[in-house]
Amino acid sequence: MRAIHFPEFGDADVLQLHELPDPVLRPTDLLIRNHAVGVNRADITHRKGGYGRSDFGDSTLMGLEVAGEVIDIGESVVGFQRGDRVMAIVGGGAYAELSRLDYRMAMPIPQGLDYIQAAAIPEVFVTAHEALIHLGRLHSGESVLIHAAAGGVGSAAVQLAHASGARVFATAGTQKLQQVRDLGADEVIDYKQEDYAKVIEQATDGEGVDVVIDFVGAPYLERNIRALKAGGRLIQVGILGGTKDAILPLEQVLYKHLQIIGTVMKSRPQAVKQAMTQRFRDRWLETFTASGLKPIIDSVFPLARAADAHRRMESNESVGKIILTP
Repeated sequence: MRAIHFPEFGDADVLQLHELPDPVLRPTDLLIRNHAVGVNRADITHRKGGYGRSDFGDSTLMGLEVAGEVIDIGESVVGFQRGDRVMAIVGGGAYAELSRLDYRMAMPIPQGLDYIQAAAIPEVFVTAHEALIHLGRLHSGESVLIHAAAGGVGSAAVQLAHASGARVFATAGTQKLQQVRDLGADEVIDYKQEDYAKVIEQATDGEGVDVVIDFVGAPYLERNIRALKAGGRLIQVGILGGTKDAILPLEQVLYKHLQIIGTVMKSRPQAVKQAMTQRFRDRWLETFTASGLKPIIDSVFPLARAADAHRRMESNESVGKIILTP
């Protein structure tokens, strides 16, 4: 099969198309002919050496998200057959013509969606559901602040929060505010021009929001805590802004009975990933399109141009998912 391989870590130019051995099927595996592959921030970390040559369960090759056709099944697989259209989070190996994955990570592609749309669903919507609904316990009538709302997980979180009946505050750059509003945000905040904590204070009469979903980390921590109402929950999904010089107002945490919860998927045990996938599937999959949810596609590149896809992501100009087509 053809797949992206990089003999050394570095910038996007290290990503090259090579002929590599096909994956070897295990008893609980599906073998997928990939029609579309999602690009994620973790792929850039992988390319730069942040994970070394680790095998995250399925392959040491790059890539976490696929949509395609089942072409073979392991002897212990239940509920899938050859020819099924599926989408899934994989433990590596997505940047290739073929991928193997544990069948318990796979989901049927919702009716009416093509492979490119489907490849934009698993990683971002499963992660958003886990942070927002499972850990954040967001309910109808509550309020939420979602940072980086034009990104992959952020845009999914905005949609899930809106579909759940919550009041949605969202931060994004100037050029992306309208797109975020179109996804269902009630209040959009230009993080480059406005102090989101002050906007929320004014909009909520000083009460704050029930949940904050944050991908930034240290630069936002203090204001995130102050933006929460009593009993509020901060769900830390990423640390794109780093961890140094973080200020935690402990008196706020203590007297407002706040909770700070961290979550990450890539390094979790397989059983935990399967449970996360199942929770999203049970809540949303059958009614995905009927609930008004939609995958947001920024751009599509052929697999051979994986380097260009990475450059697009690193530009921070994208809105929604970047997709590769093997």
